[in-house]
Amino acid sequence: MKILKFEGLVAAPFTPLDEKDNLNTDMVPLYYEFLKKNGIKGAFINGSTGEGVSLTKKERIVHTEKWSEAMKKQGGVRVINLVGGTSYKECIEHAVISRDTGISAIAVLGPYYFKPADENYLADFVAKVGESVPDMPVYYYHIPVLTGVNIPMSKFLPVISSMLPNFVGIKYTHEDFMDYMTCLNYMDGSYDMLWGRDENLLPSLSIGSKGAVGSTYNYAAPLYHALIKAFNEGHADEAVRLQQVAINMIGLLGKYGGMGTGKAFMKYVGVDCGKFRSPVRNLTADAYAAFVKDVKALGIDDLLSVR
Repeated sequence: MKILKFEGLVAAPFTPLDEKDNLNTDMVPLYYEFLKKNGIKGAFINGSTGEGVSLTKKERIVHTEKWSEAMKKQGGVRVINLVGGTSYKECIEHAVISRDTGISAIAVLGPYYFKPADENYLADFVAKVGESVPDMPVYYYHIPVLTGVNIPMSKFLPVISSMLPNFVGIKYTHEDFMDYMTCLNYMDGSYDMLWGRDENLLPSLSIGSKGAVGSTYNYAAPLYHALIKAFNEGHADEAVRLQQVAINMIGLLGKYGGMGTGKAFMKYVGVDCGKFRSPVRNLTADAYAAFVKDVKALGIDDLLSVR
C-alpha cells in the first residue's frame, strides 16, 4: 500500500457532549469546518482526547459516521478513527464500520488489560484487526503512559511491517526520542511516524518529524503553524520561543486539573464541546473564570484558533 503521510498538524478532537452528557452530533460538521479553517490536516477521533474509552460502542459508531459525513461534504481534513484496544473482535467490528462509512484510516490501541508479552504478541493483535480491512491504512497508537503497553516501537515496527501490508505508521505519544528516531528512519523513512507530544513538537521536528497529532492543536493551531514555519525557515530562536509559549499554555492544563481543561480552552475559543464524562475532572464556574484570567495573562489570543 502506498503510504500517504500527514505533513503538518493532526488534531485529536474532543467529543462534543450536551448538557445531559449525551453525544451532541450537531456539533461535528461545525467542528470539522473549524479545524479546516485553522489549517488542520487531519482529525484523530475517538482517542484519548475524544474520550473513546468513555463512549459506548453505539456512541462511537454514531460519532464515526458523523465525522465521515462531514469529511465527505466538506473535504480537506482526513479522518483517522481509533477503533479500540482490548477485544480484537470488537476492534474488527469498528474497523469494518470505519471502512464502510468512508473513514480515511484506522488506528489500533495497545490492549491495556491483558497486555501483550512482547512485540510479536502486540503485532499479532494489530494484524488481526488490520487484516479485516486490507485496503484501509492502519496506524498503531503508542501511548504507554495510559495503556501500560511499553514495548519499544523500534522492535514492533519490523514485525508488524512484515505481517500487515496495509500498516502505515504509528501515532507516537511517548518521550523516547531514541526509539522514535529509529522508527522514523526505518526502511529509509517509509512509515508515517506521527509525533504525539505537543510540548515536545520542536525536538521532534529537529530529528525529522513532519506530522504530529495533538489535543492543543484544536485550539492553538496558529501557534504551532508559526512554530513549524520558524523551524523550517531556520529561525531557531523564534521556534524555541514559540515552543516555550506552548509549554506555558500547556501548563494551565495541569494547573486546572488535566484533560478536562482542554474543553475549557475550546469554550474559550468559541467551540463549546460540553464537559468530560466521569471520572475526568471538569472545571467549576469559579475555576473557569480564573482559567480565563490566566489565559489572558499569557497574551496568546492572537495565536489561538479562530471560530
